[in-house]
Amino acid sequence: MPYAVISVASIAAILLYLLAFATGSTSRLEAYYWWVFGLNTLLLAALVGVVGRQLLRLRARVKSRMFGAKLTQKLVGMFALVALVPGVLIFTISAQFLTGSIESWFDVRVESALDRGLSLGRNALGFVLQDVSRKGRVVEENIQGLPDGALPGKLDIMRAELALRQIAVYDRDGRLLAYSGEPGVRLPSPPTRDALRSLGPMQSADSVENENQSGLLLKVLLGYRMPDDSVRVLMVQQSAPESIARDADLIESARSDYRGLLFNRHGLKTFYMLTLALAFLLAVTLALAFALFLSERFSAPLLELAAATRAVAQGDFSRRHPVYRRDELGMLTSMFNRMTRQLDEARQLADENHRQLEASKVYLESILANLSAGVIAFDAAWRLRAFNISAEHILNVDFDALSKLPFTAWPSQIPSLLTLVDTVATQAGDTSRRDWQLQLDYPTALGERALLIRGARLSELSNAGYVLVFDDITDLARAQRDAAWGEVAKRLAHEIRNPLTPIQLSAERLAMKLADKLSPGDAEILHRATDTIVNQVTALKGMVDAFRDYARSPRTKLQKLDVNEVIREVMTLYESNPAVKIDLSDGPLMIMGDAALLRQVLHNLLQNAQDAVLDAENPMIQISSRLEGRNVHVCVEDNGMGFATDILPRAFEPYVTNKSKGTGLGLAVVKKIVEEHQGQIILGNAEHRGARILLILPMLEA
Repeated sequence: MPYAVISVASIAAILLYLLAFATGSTSRLEAYYWWVFGLNTLLLAALVGVVGRQLLRLRARVKSRMFGAKLTQKLVGMFALVALVPGVLIFTISAQFLTGSIESWFDVRVESALDRGLSLGRNALGFVLQDVSRKGRVVEENIQGLPDGALPGKLDIMRAELALRQIAVYDRDGRLLAYSGEPGVRLPSPPTRDALRSLGPMQSADSVENENQSGLLLKVLLGYRMPDDSVRVLMVQQSAPESIARDADLIESARSDYRGLLFNRHGLKTFYMLTLALAFLLAVTLALAFALFLSERFSAPLLELAAATRAVAQGDFSRRHPVYRRDELGMLTSMFNRMTRQLDEARQLADENHRQLEASKVYLESILANLSAGVIAFDAAWRLRAFNISAEHILNVDFDALSKLPFTAWPSQIPSLLTLVDTVATQAGDTSRRDWQLQLDYPTALGERALLIRGARLSELSNAGYVLVFDDITDLARAQRDAAWGEVAKRLAHEIRNPLTPIQLSAERLAMKLADKLSPGDAEILHRATDTIVNQVTALKGMVDAFRDYARSPRTKLQKLDVNEVIREVMTLYESNPAVKIDLSDGPLMIMGDAALLRQVLHNLLQNAQDAVLDAENPMIQISSRLEGRNVHVCVEDNGMGFATDILPRAFEPYVTNKSKGTGLGLAVVKKIVEEHQGQIILGNAEHRGARILLILPMLEA
């Protein structure tokens, strides 16, 4: 900025010097003045633009209440006042002095004398022109009525008698009919067509023309009528007297020179005033530019400190300002730099602690997110503070909708949470212990789920509160029950099967040995007794086989097969039963499965359905298949009594049945086979009456 201001000031000084030189030199005024004046004007416009922009910036800073802006504004005003008052005074005095000096150079009486001399010359020419007009009338009277052939000779005589320079006769169309002139004089220029046609008989027109070679030429045009009513124009020309023409030229030249001097007087006055005004404006603008520069330079440290203070208020402690001076502003800048350095170190320490806390928080959240157990944390007022995704999945609720409610008000939004809320509130109300653990049956849309819940009271260091940790142990409990029942079934099958064969063999041997040795009545009693023993042993063997099938895991041999084909194979055994209907999909339903085990599943389901519709008036059993997404759905429905409400949640447990005959192991075996096929079985009652069993098996590509 300093170099720019100095450069502009130097250029302005050079241009002003050239402008003053061009204004004072009359020989170069017209050649260079306006160029130099334009350059100075451009420089002034550029300076005005720069100064105006700086003033607008200063005004904007003042309006925005920027620190130091008002001080800069006052300094600019003081500097501008100091520069403007002397400048205006000098400009006013210089303008008055310049105007008075130029006006005193000229005398008004000279201009009046030249005007009168020029008027006198014009009057003399007027008298000569009247004489030429009188001679023209004489020529007109002598040639009027003469034919065109006699005109040249007559014109020569009249020109010689009257001492005229040229005589010519024209018709209305501008054709030259006759001419007479002094030797060596070229033909005159014909009058214009408009002049010829506007001139009527007995009319005249005179004029004074300036010819470069002949000087002043006096011309008179006269119109006269011929006997045939045609109009002719007589043109008479005579050179003005040489003395009168010379005097008139001298007077006109002197008057023109004086007029030029008068014009130069106003031009010089204007040029000097323009030069003076431009110099004044350049000086004032440069003074304003210097005032702005010096003011901003003086207030720049304060503005930098103000900007740095705002940055510190916004959290930026990296601002450091160089110290260029050793005065109070320099000391203030040094103290500010030391303060920001200390604040920056403190912030870095706080950021490091915050990063460690965030890392710990993220680590804890990642652990909670990957836990299979659900975790819920409450504050001291029992409002939700934190939870993980597993908690939402296990309880099947959206905690975002419950976050604004206290824990005890959750059942008002989700009634299924009532048992959980009451249990936790009861256990947490016991202040004698900090933690507790219990198992709770939690109702869901798919039935009750077994939850293992543990609660603990948080310490005061963690802002008090409560935490619940729970896990869904339904599958684990079911697996434990299945394993226990499997072990029981295995031992019962082993212990019961061993004595069955000897009992059956002993009964049959008794029947063989004693049948011939007893009387017919006793033999009949023996036969009935042994048949009863054999039949009951056979029934016990069937029960033992059922125990064995439930106890051992199915040995699946998966291969590609069509579910519809398996259903058709099984249905061939039930063709004799008119109550059984099928509704299969059009295309094949390919899965990976064991055909023998799937046939066993279908046999069990159809046999259960047949037993269920024995007492129905119009028995109906329907088996259907369809494709749903990437799964195959096989549905078996009947119109029997359906599942009892107390049996439906435990239908897959061993020995749970409502039939008078049967072991209650059929659905348990079916469930195990379906799970071996990565499928799912869903039990339910039909809308009107009967049971509905749905098998879901994954497709081949799934």
